[in-house]
Amino acid sequence: MTGTVEKPPRKRRSSIRGSGDSSHSQSQGERYQHFTEKTEFALQEIMSSGGAEDDIPQGERKTVTDFCYLLDKSKQLFNGLRQVLDNRYGLKRWQIGEIASKIGQLYYHYYLRTSETSYLNEAFSFYSAIRQRSYYSQVNKEDRPELVVKKLRYYARFIVVCLLLNKMDVVKDLVKELSDEIEDYTHRFNTEDQVEWNLVLQEVAAFIEADPVMVLNDDNTIVITSNRLAETGAPLLEQGMIVGQLSLADALIIGNCNNQVKFSELTVDMFRMLQALEREPMNLASQMNKPGMQESADKPTRRENPHKYLLYKPTFSQLYTFLAASFKELPANSVLLIYLSATGVFPTGRSDSEGPYDFGGVLTNSNRDIINGDAIHKRNQSHKEMHCLHPGDLYPFTRKPLFIIVDSSNSVAYKLQDQSQRGSLFTLFLNNPLMAFLFVSGLSSMRRGLWEKCQEYLRKINRDIAQLLTHSRSIDQAFLQFFGDEFLRLLLTRFIFCSATMRMHKIFRETRNYPESYPQLPRDETVENPHLQKHILELASILDVRNVFFENTIDDY
Repeated sequence: MTGTVEKPPRKRRSSIRGSGDSSHSQSQGERYQHFTEKTEFALQEIMSSGGAEDDIPQGERKTVTDFCYLLDKSKQLFNGLRQVLDNRYGLKRWQIGEIASKIGQLYYHYYLRTSETSYLNEAFSFYSAIRQRSYYSQVNKEDRPELVVKKLRYYARFIVVCLLLNKMDVVKDLVKELSDEIEDYTHRFNTEDQVEWNLVLQEVAAFIEADPVMVLNDDNTIVITSNRLAETGAPLLEQGMIVGQLSLADALIIGNCNNQVKFSELTVDMFRMLQALEREPMNLASQMNKPGMQESADKPTRRENPHKYLLYKPTFSQLYTFLAASFKELPANSVLLIYLSATGVFPTGRSDSEGPYDFGGVLTNSNRDIINGDAIHKRNQSHKEMHCLHPGDLYPFTRKPLFIIVDSSNSVAYKLQDQSQRGSLFTLFLNNPLMAFLFVSGLSSMRRGLWEKCQEYLRKINRDIAQLLTHSRSIDQAFLQFFGDEFLRLLLTRFIFCSATMRMHKIFRETRNYPESYPQLPRDETVENPHLQKHILELASILDVRNVFFENTIDDY
C-alpha cells in the first residue's frame, strides 16, 4: 500500500478563514448558500494562490482568469435562485455537514500542500462545527450504509487533524464516538468493510499510546506537549558568527518500517519528523486579515515551513520520482532534506569491490509478501535486492545541498536495533530529546514542574552545543553551511545530544550502537566534549538517574 502527497508550485499565503454557519435560525437555503460560498471562496483562493504570477504560463493564466469569471457569475446566478432554494430545496442537515466536511478536508489538503500549520486550525474549526451542531445526527436513521460511511470518514479525518494539533483530549472523545458509530454500523449492516473500520480503531488507539513517557499535572492529568519549533526553540547564533546562508526548503519524509504503528498512512516516525520540521501554528485571523494588508511592511514575520512530500511505503520508482521532482524545483541557496525510516537491506555476501551498492541500504516497497519482518531481506542470493535504496542512488542529487537522516537497522547514521512498534529511539531524540532521555533512563512519567525545569536546562545544553560547533577549529565546513537554518541547526544539536547521551549511557557501550555522521564530527570537541558530558550528568542528577551513566566516560574507552 502506497500513500503520497504531492507538492504543488510555491504558494503565497492566502487569507482563507473558516467557521461554521452563523446561526441555527438560518433557513436551509441560507445555510446552503453560506457553506457553498465558503467552498467557492476557498477554491478560488487556492486557484488564485497557485504561485507567483510570473510562474504561471500564459495558457494556464487564462484558465485561472476564466475560472474566476465563471465563479463570480455563478454567485450572481445563485443569489437569484436563493428564494427558490429556500422554499423548495429542503436541504437535509447531513448534506450541510457533508459540505462543511469537504471544506475542512480542503483546508487539511491545503496544509499538506503548503506546510502552513495554521490551516490545520481552519480545518479543525469546520470539523468541530459539524460535531457541535450534530449535522450527522440523523444519518443513522437513514437505511443507507454509504451515508454512515461518510460519517465514519468524517470522524477519521477529524482525528487526524486533532492528532496533528496535539488536541489529545478531543481525540479520545472522538475515538469513543467513532467506536460507538462503528459498532452501530456493523450491527445494522452486514458489510465487507467491518474489519477495516475496526482496524482503524486499533491503529489510532496504538498511535495515542506511542509516547513512552507521560508528563503529569499535580492532579495526575496528562500534560499535552508540542514538539514543533517555537520562537525560542532553536539556539540563537552568536552575533557576528559566520555560517552558511542555506535554508531548508523541501523535505521528503519516508516511512517504510515493517509493523510500526501508523494511522492514516503516517507512521509514528513520520509523524514525529513531520512536527520537528514545522513551526507552531499561529492565528490566521489576526495575522492574515489585517485591513489593506498586502505584500508590505505589515506582512507577518517570515516563518515558512519547509515544503514536504509524505511517502508511506513508496516503491523505488515512486521515491525516485518525487526525489527528482523536488531536486528540480529546489531554489537557489536551499536545502533538500531526506528522512528515511525504513527496514534495513543487508549485503548479500563478500564482494571484490566495496562501492556504494555493496553495503545494502534501506527497503522500498514491493508487492511481494514480507516474511518474519525483515528476515527475508537478509538471505543470501546471487543478485542485489532491487527494492532497495542504496547510498549510491543518492549520489546524483548531491549536486545541490542535501541533508540526509537515515533511521534504520542498516544505517551508517544509526546502528541501534530499536525497531519497536512505538517508533524509533533515534527519531524520538530528533523530535523530543527530553522524552528520549527519560525513556533511556528508565522513567515512564514525571511531574510538569520537573519537566519544565529539565526543558529549560536542555535549552541551555543546546545553546552550548551550538557554540561547540561554531567554535570548533577542526569541524568540516559542511556543518556550518547548514547551520544558518533554524530547523537544521536544531536537528544537528539534537543529534549531538543523542550521540553524547548514548556514549555515556551504560546500556549503549558497543560502538555500533552510536549514531554517526558523514562528514564525521570532531569527537573530542563535540560528542565527547567534557563540558557537554558534565551537562548530561547534571541533567541526570536533576532526574535522579545519574546511576545509569558512566561518570568518567572518556577514561572508560
